[in-house]
Amino acid sequence: MQATHLGIIKGNVSLHVQYHTVDRGLSQLRNRPNSVCMSHSERSSCFGLRFGSGPMGLELGGVGTAGGSVFRSSAKSRSVKAQVSDEDLEDNAPLKSPSKSSGSVLPYVGVASLGAILFGYHLGVVNGALEYLAKDLGIVENTVLQGWVVSTLLAGATVGSFTGGSLADHFGRTKTFILDAIPLTIGSILCATATNVETLILGRLLCGIGIGISSAIVPLYISEISPTEIRGTLGSINQLFICIGILAALVAGLPLAGNPLWWRTMFGLSVIPSVLLALGMAFSPESPRWLVQQRKISQAEVAIKKLYGKNKVTEVIADLTESSQGSEEQDAGWFDLFSHRYFKVVSVGAMLFLFQQLAGINAVVYYSTSVFRNAGVASDVAASALVGAANVFGTVIASSLMDKKGRKSLLITSFTGMAASMLLLSLSFSWKALAPYSGPLSVIGTVLYVLSFSLGAGPVPALLLPEIFASRIRAKAVALSLGMHWISNFFIGLCFLSVMTKFGISKVYLGFATICLLAVVYISSNVVETKGRSLEDIERELSPAI
Repeated sequence: MQATHLGIIKGNVSLHVQYHTVDRGLSQLRNRPNSVCMSHSERSSCFGLRFGSGPMGLELGGVGTAGGSVFRSSAKSRSVKAQVSDEDLEDNAPLKSPSKSSGSVLPYVGVASLGAILFGYHLGVVNGALEYLAKDLGIVENTVLQGWVVSTLLAGATVGSFTGGSLADHFGRTKTFILDAIPLTIGSILCATATNVETLILGRLLCGIGIGISSAIVPLYISEISPTEIRGTLGSINQLFICIGILAALVAGLPLAGNPLWWRTMFGLSVIPSVLLALGMAFSPESPRWLVQQRKISQAEVAIKKLYGKNKVTEVIADLTESSQGSEEQDAGWFDLFSHRYFKVVSVGAMLFLFQQLAGINAVVYYSTSVFRNAGVASDVAASALVGAANVFGTVIASSLMDKKGRKSLLITSFTGMAASMLLLSLSFSWKALAPYSGPLSVIGTVLYVLSFSLGAGPVPALLLPEIFASRIRAKAVALSLGMHWISNFFIGLCFLSVMTKFGISKVYLGFATICLLAVVYISSNVVETKGRSLEDIERELSPAI
């Protein structure tokens, strides 16, 4: 990211605040409220086992780009503008490169991503299973109860999303993951063995609490353990694995046609990643940043050795100690989010998630199988699996475009494509001339819609929020935005079938298209582009000090 206020970069020159000896280097850092690290040292791709890295700033929300310069400022730099004087650069003196990391965070990112897979799996598992469990439990004619089976998961997720951050701050990240596996496991077992709809709804509620907690702590843990230069890439893995979880749920429904009771196995399969998540986190290192905040320095050193190698301990401990001192401002309270200073940026975060959900994505994910069947598609479950594959493919493409095209442009392109796709779907169900082709058009329109969603509306909000929220409001503002996500998600899941029955699928899809167009207008007027800009620059523009 470009730190526009920190100095002038010419050619390939990189500025370093050098870590010399402990007695010289650390005192130098602590005497400067702001430190700047810019390195053109070797970077490996996000799938390599070694990372050439500069001093690591593990502040949540910092975004680095693989293969480019890395800019990192400490927490104090949010309140004091950095100065770089001529004495900081010795004429013709060689610039030292920081030591390379000899560890790897990828195995632990992989373990955390099990939470993202469960997130997606529990969202998508009801898609193919709903009709079959409704017959098994005797609620075929009761669309309200079917809506509760879908939306109870989202009600639980709302509760979990608001509590996940507090649990992680109190117990630590890895212990919270282990605790999270309890409702995920018990809920899955209850769903798989339910003999009545009440038990099924209770199981869905517990699973919802579990995925709500996961939605808060998976990106938090990945962000805090990721090296600065690849944090943006690893951060997008969370959304990718959510999509993989949805795809896995859709694929798991393929045997339903030959075995109507297979829906129980579909719910039971989610026990496996839940248990693996708990076991994996029992052997994963705690977030060094959280340990330093808790003044558990010796444990933080052990975690750093496991994550980055013993040669990084001094650098990272110094970095985290400096960051843990925080800015001069105290953390904001809940009412501060609605103050004149922060209301605009907080409303942008909430509106992005509101548009994301009201644009109809989860209605498509939950009910695409039923829609395809009503349109006369022969293999409706296979068509839904194709939708899941499009979601994964689009997310992979979005990861490669995020730092090239920019967040705002991807959002506008995404919602425009979603509007066009929904309009096509609406016409395919209402225009008589297209009636003979409604089956193929419903599949094409749905796949194009999901592909458009995954290019921007899906992954961008979760990446954009840490960039636009000031440090002192970040945790609460993200929780509020996630709450908006789950609440709107809950009502869509609860009401979609009833609304579709009353107004018809064509009018519902036309409504989704209208919301997508409204989102384009809102984003064009209110969302700033954050690509290539420092967090401090964005904070000064969106949340200026009073």
